[in-house]
Amino acid sequence: MKDGRKTGIPLHQQVRQALLETIGRGEFTAGAPFITERKLCEQFGVSTTTAVRVLNDLVAEGVLVRHRARGTFVAEPASAADSPNTSPEDRSDKTIACILQAHGRHETRLLDGVKDASTELGYRMLLSYSDGEPDREEAALRSAMQSGVRGIVLYPVDGSASLNMLAEVRRQQVPVVMVDRYRPDIPTDAVVADNLAVGYQVTEQLIQLGHERIATLWNETECTSVRDRLTGHIHALKDNGVPVRPELTVLRSYVPGSDSARDGTVETLLKMASPPTMLLCSNGYVLARVAEDLVAMGMSVPGTVDLAGMDDAGPFDILPLTAVAGVLPSRQMGYDAMQLLHTRIVSPEPYQDVQHKILPIEVRTRAGAPGHLRVVVD
Repeated sequence: MKDGRKTGIPLHQQVRQALLETIGRGEFTAGAPFITERKLCEQFGVSTTTAVRVLNDLVAEGVLVRHRARGTFVAEPASAADSPNTSPEDRSDKTIACILQAHGRHETRLLDGVKDASTELGYRMLLSYSDGEPDREEAALRSAMQSGVRGIVLYPVDGSASLNMLAEVRRQQVPVVMVDRYRPDIPTDAVVADNLAVGYQVTEQLIQLGHERIATLWNETECTSVRDRLTGHIHALKDNGVPVRPELTVLRSYVPGSDSARDGTVETLLKMASPPTMLLCSNGYVLARVAEDLVAMGMSVPGTVDLAGMDDAGPFDILPLTAVAGVLPSRQMGYDAMQLLHTRIVSPEPYQDVQHKILPIEVRTRAGAPGHLRVVVD
């Protein structure tokens, strides 16, 4: 879209439409390998995030199909029963909704798991994104219900949004399985990582490396994954005889959406009388911002201060840059969520004895990695 961007139309929709037109002209036949993410970025001049979003949308719509270890291909023509003109009533027996927060690496792998299980079980999927906005999440839930879906996989936004809408979904006996975190204010099934354990294990590894002044930095602050990680972090400090310093463990939002709101946070921490030697970030997005701030301050990493991450969700692979990092079981989380949703769909009582499935997070250290990065400021 380098030379022909259409104002008012989101870029990913422009690229999606252009690809649909190339398929319609027969440039890619059914069963043929499709354009890769890399070539899509080069051809349309878009970011990897946009390319991934477009391809994911086309897969969810049934235009493309992914085969593990082989790549992405043009799907065979849909049958009449699968036509977009088919009424919701005719499609709903095998249609589920998947509502995700964003388009990052974690969400992409999570979506791959949902799609793999959906394909195995014979379900179609309606995909939508809330972009972390409560209003968009509620609109997506409402749209899913209007489409007559049999169940919903939901990556909920931060906070207690959509409570009335979720209560209505439950009243209508449409099962919901949450992923990544759960909602303590409404009982639903959930598939989550062991956030309490990762908060504990990452902190214990840092203590073993000699760090006792560890500052925590977060983005979301009102979701169970964050609260559980903070609890694990505090327990690890206490169990290892390290004082819990409130000024370092405060639950504050470091990436609230505007750079100005986080200005000075890292600088203030490092100017303390006894500054932290480790900045423990909730995820890769926070870690990326912290690294930017440290570079702007003229500091190298690792140096006076080092970085760690509680999970690897973020704009890039954070593992080479961290002393310790947790690795999310993203794809397994999505796969297990869809499998659990199927059992609820075929159950006469979809909300009876709801359960939370907890998956382990792998913890990796810099010492155990084949290589690592160092940010050096001249």
